[in-house]
Amino acid sequence: MNTVIDFLNTIFWGYVLIYGLLAVGLFFTFRLGFVQIRHFPEFFRVILGSSSTDQSGITPLQALTVSLASRVGTGNLAGVAVALTLGGPGAIFWMWMVALVGMATAYAESTLAQLYKIRNEEGRYRGGPAFYIARGLGAPWAGGIFSVCLIISFGLVFNAVQANSIAGAVETAFGVPTYACGLILAALTAIVIFGGIRQIARVAEIIVPFMAIAYLAVAVYVIIANITAVPGVIGMIFANAFGFEEAAGGITGGVAAAMLNGVKRGLFSNEAGMGSAPNIAAVATPDPHHPSSQGLVQALGVFIDTLLICSATAFMILLSGIYTPGMETTGTELTQQALSAHIGGAGIYFVAIAIFFFAFTSIIGNYSYAENALTFLGADSRSGLLLMRLGVLAMVIWGSIQSVATVFNAADASMGLMATINLIAIMLLSGTVVKLTRDYFDQRKAGLAPVFHAADYGELKGKIDDTIWNRDNA
Repeated sequence: MNTVIDFLNTIFWGYVLIYGLLAVGLFFTFRLGFVQIRHFPEFFRVILGSSSTDQSGITPLQALTVSLASRVGTGNLAGVAVALTLGGPGAIFWMWMVALVGMATAYAESTLAQLYKIRNEEGRYRGGPAFYIARGLGAPWAGGIFSVCLIISFGLVFNAVQANSIAGAVETAFGVPTYACGLILAALTAIVIFGGIRQIARVAEIIVPFMAIAYLAVAVYVIIANITAVPGVIGMIFANAFGFEEAAGGITGGVAAAMLNGVKRGLFSNEAGMGSAPNIAAVATPDPHHPSSQGLVQALGVFIDTLLICSATAFMILLSGIYTPGMETTGTELTQQALSAHIGGAGIYFVAIAIFFFAFTSIIGNYSYAENALTFLGADSRSGLLLMRLGVLAMVIWGSIQSVATVFNAADASMGLMATINLIAIMLLSGTVVKLTRDYFDQRKAGLAPVFHAADYGELKGKIDDTIWNRDNA
């Protein structure tokens, strides 16, 4: 099995997805007329003041915080450090570039998820790639494969990995045994996920802004305290990205290594095109009532995850004075050492606390995605949800005390398959995305609050839920 899994990961992550995710991002960037740049202020307009009386869904702000809960994890602290040690400072520039085009991909997939969402038996909104694959492309079998892969990777295994990171960091900083940390973490997780997606949204709405603002505030303090060194760091990032200033000893491998590691870090962190965030995008009641509105919300999520939080980690490391190209120290340890250089011994504790919040919210965010997959598979009965929730808790406890390397490789292969299916689907449905985008911004240009009218899209008749997208409901 290890041989098969390694082969699949080589195909997916060495060839298909690294180039596929970039290509799809560039495709949507150009086809949508650089929507992420030209209409950037609109990303905030669809969030601010967006409270909803529609009890079928959650608010756009809650959808953003839940998607950020999943996106922002240990990779934002440890993964950026790995990219720096393997690719040099230039990796940060390429991380920015992949996030920039990834915003267009995130917009496209979440717009489609909104369009093809349904109401479940309890009257709650559910949706995601499996739904637009089945309803938009008429391929329910592919939607089924996608859903199973999503449950395996995001619903189960990645939660074990997050728990492993939390337990390790807490044990190092505070001396708490990993098994005790696992039990406490499982108890906290149970309190949240047994309340369903609405409870997850309420918790994420509080914790995610708190953790993001606290982390960014420390980064701002570090930048201000080292303001004279900032221009040099920015110059180093750009010079190394284009090979004008190669790292000493050639350890980082020049431009190719900088590009490869920056692209990987950006793709793995912001999840644009993976098919994960659209699962929570579909649960939201958009404001204004148009599918494109939630696409804009999730594009903002990519911006916050990579261009803000990942960049914060990078600047804290590069301004610390301890970073040298090709150094052996990497991952969480490097981030801890860098922050300790800035704020003393408290840096180790701060990173441990940050990892706890980042990884814990990733666990509950990942579970919300799995619940949508269960709905598609018709397994979202009380017993089905109970089994899923117990499975998540078991993986949290197991992950906190065991090495998860082999299983993590299997989850990587599973995520690779689901991402490949999703990329093919959104490319095939790109015409619909273009039409929705033009419709949204034409209404904005006319001074109207954009509203989606299903009657104007005859080609979608029978494929979308008209009870959601009729004029009266809007």
